[in-house]
Amino acid sequence: MDINDMRSAVTVLSLLSFVGIVFWAWSKRNKERFDEAARLPLQDD
Repeated sequence: MDINDMRSAVTVLSLLSFVGIVFWAWSKRNKERFDEAARLPLQDD
């Protein structure tokens, strides 16, 4: 396995990780938690 094969593998793994994070962040079950976190700076203590 030469360096170009390694670079290709790292690129594919990075893309798959990015797509996985995007799907996780936009999933319906996380929406309520992220909405609550987005309101935190606006809440008075």
